[in-house]
Amino acid sequence: MSDPMSQLVRKNVRDLTPYQSARRLGGCGDVWLNANEYPTPVNFSLTQQTLNRYPECQPREVISRYAQYAGLTPDNVLVSRGADEAIELLIRAYCEPGQDTVLYCPPTYGMYSVSAETYGVQTKTQRLTEAWQLDVPAILQQIDSVKIVYICSPNNPTGHLLKAEDIRQVLTATAGKALVVVDEAYIEFCPQASVVSWMQQFPHLVVLRTLSKAFALAGLRCGFTLAQPGVIQTLLKVIAPYPLSTPVADIASQALSDEGLSAMRARVAELNAIRDTFIPRLAELPCVEQAFLSDTNYFLIRFHDSPAIFKGLWDQGIILRDQTKNPLLGGCLRVSIGTEAEMESLYQALTQFGPKGARQ
Repeated sequence: MSDPMSQLVRKNVRDLTPYQSARRLGGCGDVWLNANEYPTPVNFSLTQQTLNRYPECQPREVISRYAQYAGLTPDNVLVSRGADEAIELLIRAYCEPGQDTVLYCPPTYGMYSVSAETYGVQTKTQRLTEAWQLDVPAILQQIDSVKIVYICSPNNPTGHLLKAEDIRQVLTATAGKALVVVDEAYIEFCPQASVVSWMQQFPHLVVLRTLSKAFALAGLRCGFTLAQPGVIQTLLKVIAPYPLSTPVADIASQALSDEGLSAMRARVAELNAIRDTFIPRLAELPCVEQAFLSDTNYFLIRFHDSPAIFKGLWDQGIILRDQTKNPLLGGCLRVSIGTEAEMESLYQALTQFGPKGARQ
């Protein structure tokens, strides 16, 4: 039965294919390696008892602590409901529907396109090269009508860094014409590669960050936009009056304390060590064509028969993320780094599959 109210929906929303998050895709298991989360919970205690009052729009302690952590000043920082809200705010504030264009480089994070299409903003794509790097000459050929360029580095879902010089070339070519938004959701796993220090040289550079990954707070929904003060003030015009609830601001502030940052860095070291142990082990299995190196808390494996592997693991309660429909990622499944025991469970399960994907 058709929805009688569907005729009232904006056409671009009717035609929109929503982003399929890990939770939307579901599954029933006890080894969840599909959402790039930290695998075990981290304990925090609520200290604020002012739930009868509205929170600050931009909680001062959270902003101050993140600015110090990022090496910036508070007027360079905006906090939002995850980096996903920041992606949307930039489009709302800077793009004229039906006129401006957003450019992104697949395979990459799916919310750049969904957010643009939701607001009736056109999109352009420039596929990464076969080496999963920016195709800079091709990008520069089609940036005339582009208002925002989204670049994800380290890139999701490939797990690798984009070349700094390529990002710099895009920034140079777009100066005065467009914003270049570098999504650094996973930068804590390779902090030396951050481009935040470039903001003075490139005032149109915007950097996105999050507490969802290395800070182990995916359920908190807290992200940051790092940019020149003028960009931050523009985004404040369109952000919701109270984007962060009091408990979220409370926990975020604790996570950004000296003790919280020390704990985050210990988690990063732990996950990086597990990753670097298991990638070469998995690469040797008969069912694996290639296990790719990574700069993040996830990595890709190309299997000889990925549909059979994905279903076989799913049936055993080991949930991965299927990337086979993305350009350049045929046969690839994405693996989030779990605990050592979870990764060992994955390894042992994969030993049951032969080169053709059949259970041995």
